[in-house]
Amino acid sequence: MQTIKIKDDFIKLGQAMKLAGLVDNGALAKEVIQNGEVMVNGEVDTRRGKKLVAGDTFSYDGQEVKVLSDGD
Repeated sequence: MQTIKIKDDFIKLGQAMKLAGLVDNGALAKEVIQNGEVMVNGEVDTRRGKKLVAGDTFSYDGQEVKVLSDGD
């Protein structure tokens, strides 16, 4: 499982996907999220602006990513 670290209290799903390298740009993130191809904490989520906090996980295309706080 891959991890990303955030400095703020949250990161939006589309931004997190770009940070993790799962998509090349925001347009692709928007497309795959709206198509129901992304899971957040084990459930499909179609909101690009979904706020992820430390401890959350998301997955796309067989890759799973965990969000950590900068202090972890």
